[in-house]
Amino acid sequence: MTEPSAHPIAVVTGGTQGIGRAVAAALAGRDHRVFVLARRPAPLPPGVVYLTCDVTDRKSIDAAFAAIGRAAGRIDILVNNAGLAGADDLNDPHDTVWDRQIETNLNGAYRCTRAALPLIAAGGRIVFIASVLGLHAVPDQVAYVAAKHGVVGLARALAQVLAPRGITVNAICPGWVDTEMARQRHAELGITAQEAAAGVPTGVIAQPDEIAAMVLHLASPAARNITGQAIVIDGGSFA
Repeated sequence: MTEPSAHPIAVVTGGTQGIGRAVAAALAGRDHRVFVLARRPAPLPPGVVYLTCDVTDRKSIDAAFAAIGRAAGRIDILVNNAGLAGADDLNDPHDTVWDRQIETNLNGAYRCTRAALPLIAAGGRIVFIASVLGLHAVPDQVAYVAAKHGVVGLARALAQVLAPRGITVNAICPGWVDTEMARQRHAELGITAQEAAAGVPTGVIAQPDEIAAMVLHLASPAARNITGQAIVIDGGSFA
């Protein structure tokens, strides 16, 4: 094991694009030593370390967190961001979409947290990137809605379990965010980004940096008593 770092140690799953990349960049900008876990490498901010990890593969998860343990010795903030969305096909006899969504969005978040916990001490922070669809539903994303409701429930339950250890756990529930995943969803719905924004009370689709800013707050000393919360960032759509 290397000498302990004087910088806070952050881990971001699914951190090579969209919200995850913005979170990794924001944490690195606040002097965190950041490890990004993803299936494929991509250009990352200076100083951010990439590790290959498939969150649907237990051995891959265990190997990634073992590597972090050897390199850094601890984790101060874990951001479970890896996820995917997509419309359902309830007539699929193989449950392809259901299995992929649950394995990635829910089981992956749980298993990464479990693998990280031996490295997280008092004062540690766990943040799940959930969705407003973890709090309400739409008719064509049954698997995604179920998975994200599970993520919110997981965060709330873990907050109670880990409070005696001084570890906070929260979920951030974004609405529309300007990411490739959102653009794919716009295409599924047959709408433009402007039409999506028109359905938001503020008329604004969030930028990934806005979600990252909330992660920074939850990682700060000012948020030490915020735990078990599902924090909505959706321009008032769920008000």
